[in-house]
Amino acid sequence: MQTIRGRMSLEIDWNGWKNQLKNYDRILLDLGTGDGRYARTLAAKHPGWFVIGVDSCRENLREHSQAKLRNLLFVIASAQDLPCEWEGLVSQVTINFPWGSLLESLLSGDPRLLCGLKSVSRARAALDLRLNGGALAEAGKTLEAGTDRIFYNLLRAGWQLEQPVLMDASALQRFPSTWAKRLAFGRDPRALMLSGQK
Repeated sequence: MQTIRGRMSLEIDWNGWKNQLKNYDRILLDLGTGDGRYARTLAAKHPGWFVIGVDSCRENLREHSQAKLRNLLFVIASAQDLPCEWEGLVSQVTINFPWGSLLESLLSGDPRLLCGLKSVSRARAALDLRLNGGALAEAGKTLEAGTDRIFYNLLRAGWQLEQPVLMDASALQRFPSTWAKRLAFGRDPRALMLSGQK
């Protein structure tokens, strides 16, 4: 498993992975973590949680991966190919404002992503997914139609979901991610949040 801290990449084997997690009961996976600000904020705020930020783009992670937090790990991996070592470990999954291949996989119901999420999640794991209008427009969907499509795909994959909740510009300004701040002051400051559990 390839991890990153600043400019350095490190490989962690199964024993090293188990050793890092042994004192944590709550494990949060931030999938498509971008620059990692949200994952870093959560790890700093909740020292009893272990937070894993996953992104396929190593350059995005350089700044926030330098944080010297024992309960924070950044992993270079594709959302569609999560490490098998994580099977049944994750107690909460967050996906914040996905775009590109992650958004496409959510819209199409890509079994590599949905089966991977199900595999890494323990029983009754929580899911929080935030979708924004601009990214869905680039994918050819309205915010509402794209959210409905993803809602249906997640239901089919076995997730129990609540009705979507609107995030307006003020909610986006308060949300601790770099992308949320950009959205809040952008041309389309609308987002919807889906929450549920396995």
